[in-house]
Amino acid sequence: MKKMLIITAPSGAGKTTIVRHLLKTFDNLSFSVSATTRPPRAGEVDGKDYYFLTLRKFNNRIKKDLFAEWEEVYPGKFYGTLKKEIAKKWRKKKDIVFDIEVKGATNLKKLYGDRALAVFIKPPSLEELIKRLEKRDTESKKTLAERIARAKEELTYENNFDMVLINDDLAVALKEAEALVRAFLDLEEE
Repeated sequence: MKKMLIITAPSGAGKTTIVRHLLKTFDNLSFSVSATTRPPRAGEVDGKDYYFLTLRKFNNRIKKDLFAEWEEVYPGKFYGTLKKEIAKKWRKKKDIVFDIEVKGATNLKKLYGDRALAVFIKPPSLEELIKRLEKRDTESKKTLAERIARAKEELTYENNFDMVLINDDLAVALKEAEALVRAFLDLEEE
């Protein structure tokens, strides 16, 4: 039975860094590409980083029940996991790793139960998370404020997940994430 590893966190907690590390470490993991209505950032590739959809196309897929989960993360900015993406990975006999937002992660866990391990990546503090977001320098003041407000809300969800991993020291967090994956997928120490 193929499984899924759901990695979630507020923006800036390190989930993408951890997911990229896990993909390099475990050959049997395959990244689930999410769909979004937000425009691509510099260097992002459609079909690799996200499936970039217009709001109209995204809504048509909602109406056709083509999403395993979806959420309006920011006003007018939707994200979701297409059912065909999951089916495609499992047909290839791969376990799936997700890098998704908190509510979507909660919905996937409910839908897939024991086939899914949901891991919440937590920053050492809200103050540190804010510093990380500011250091990125990728947001306007308005979008930074939106991310911080959303992060505060998302931090209240940590008890909804199977595991909480605190990303205070990245090297330690990566080792802990590797151990979680090995245990969940019943893999031998490499």
